[in-house]
Amino acid sequence: MSLTTRILLLVLLALAPALAIQGYNELALRTARDEAVRADTMATARTVAEDLAQVAENVRQALDFVAQDPSVRALDPAGCTAYLRGAVERNPHLAILALSRPDGAIVCNSVGSPPGAYTNAGRAYHRHAIADGMFVMGTYAKGTASGRDSLHFAQPLRDAEGRTIGELAAAVDLNWLSRRLQGDLRLPSTSLTVADGDNVIMLRYPGGEGWVGKPIPEERLRALPGRGEGVRVDEGLDGRVRILANAHPSGPASAAWITVGRDRSVAFADVDAATRRGLILIAVGAASAIAAALLAGRFFIRRPFGRLLRTASAWREGDLAARTGLSGPDEFGRLGVQLDAMAGALQRNETELKGEVARGLEMQDRQVTLLHELNHRVKNTLATVQALARQSTRDGEAPGERLQARILSLSKTHDLLTRDEWSGASLDELLENELSPYRMGPDHITLDGPAVALPPRHVLALGMTVHELATNAAKYGALSAPGGRVQVEWSVARGESGAARLRLAWRESGGPPVATPTRVGFGTRLIAGGVRRELAGEIDLAFEAEGLRCYLDVPLDPAVSAILSPTH
Repeated sequence: MSLTTRILLLVLLALAPALAIQGYNELALRTARDEAVRADTMATARTVAEDLAQVAENVRQALDFVAQDPSVRALDPAGCTAYLRGAVERNPHLAILALSRPDGAIVCNSVGSPPGAYTNAGRAYHRHAIADGMFVMGTYAKGTASGRDSLHFAQPLRDAEGRTIGELAAAVDLNWLSRRLQGDLRLPSTSLTVADGDNVIMLRYPGGEGWVGKPIPEERLRALPGRGEGVRVDEGLDGRVRILANAHPSGPASAAWITVGRDRSVAFADVDAATRRGLILIAVGAASAIAAALLAGRFFIRRPFGRLLRTASAWREGDLAARTGLSGPDEFGRLGVQLDAMAGALQRNETELKGEVARGLEMQDRQVTLLHELNHRVKNTLATVQALARQSTRDGEAPGERLQARILSLSKTHDLLTRDEWSGASLDELLENELSPYRMGPDHITLDGPAVALPPRHVLALGMTVHELATNAAKYGALSAPGGRVQVEWSVARGESGAARLRLAWRESGGPPVATPTRVGFGTRLIAGGVRRELAGEIDLAFEAEGLRCYLDVPLDPAVSAILSPTH
């Protein structure tokens, strides 16, 4: 075997471990990117599903408010037509609001259809709402009165004795819903498909014009065994290979399902570019090494040859830090320099690739966590502010001052939670946060009870309740008179089930005489709704002549700790 052949074999032997390492790095990079893209796609699908569930919850709240209107409860066609029309004007995402009898005959709607103009008896959402007696989400439908692509929601309307006297339905405009859910897609190459429980496509992005209202093709249904949550690589409806994630919303919208897709070629574009750069570097290094080896083929020196063999063995074991140490103008010296330079370039490339993968994964995890947390908190806060603004206007209040005070109270409660990174707050801190602006002396406001740590959900609901009580006391009750007093006492006890319950008493004295109000205002409904709906608790308001009495009894989470020795 000639010396040239031996040197060429040595070069190939030296390149083999470098190629193996490059291949391993390429595999690791692609595997990491695939995991990151799958996780991000699944997280996006769950975000869209949560958003759809939030839309359903907003519609449910809207129908609850509509059900309180006297003209609706009286099934008055003229009165409820005007009321429903105004409600839709304030909620442009709704295509129509309609009230029908239990048999489906229309009573009134927001577009002014006359009574009995059509019937909803054939609609699945109507049958389910009446039969199940609860709020339900329907399927895709072309509105009978609105003529728009819609997603219907419905719930039964009951009289004071609890009998079903009708059915309230709201249709969400699918064009509006498509624009809203598209806002959850962070990357422009992401596709979105939302289908109802009958496998009919309700919205599709991009290019949804030809798909809305059509059933999912049979071959696509077969690719979704069980239709549970999960991620797979498959062709989308447009024929492009995508990383697809399925998710289901929670609550009444759970019959629908979400598919979010990431274009695989776009997601791996930078990885492919890095692969091409790596191959070019390897090709250039290999060409340089072979050229140097051919020049050195005329001379056979055992020591340099032994160095080359030992260095090649180290590279083959994955140690790219090993060097030949050869230099000089001769062939072996130039070959050693070239091989050392190639190993250095590969080592730097390997280090950069590993660092890039680690930084990318860390950044993606941080961004996904922060985006989801911010999205959840902002949506909950905006929903609360929207409910306050809408109900304050609807009750005929002067919305500026009262609404500003309620939003300021909500902001102060958020500041209290933010101090401890939303882990919760103590009850006495919450009370001091709301009542300190009204203190006029040491006995003006007294607080007495054990230390109780509350989770964020309890802090927000109880904060709004105490704010309404304090505002009412400052305007009409004990805090409006110099000699008035407010006494707040609370305790923690075990209920019949053994779970901890917070029992709080608010007592006013020394203020103007109290008379039972002639109507239930928004503040009273806000207090009762926050305690009963948000905390599943009980509340009792007593308008006694010497002052208002308010008694709360709410369950506490199992993790809440209570120190039963008084702190005030």
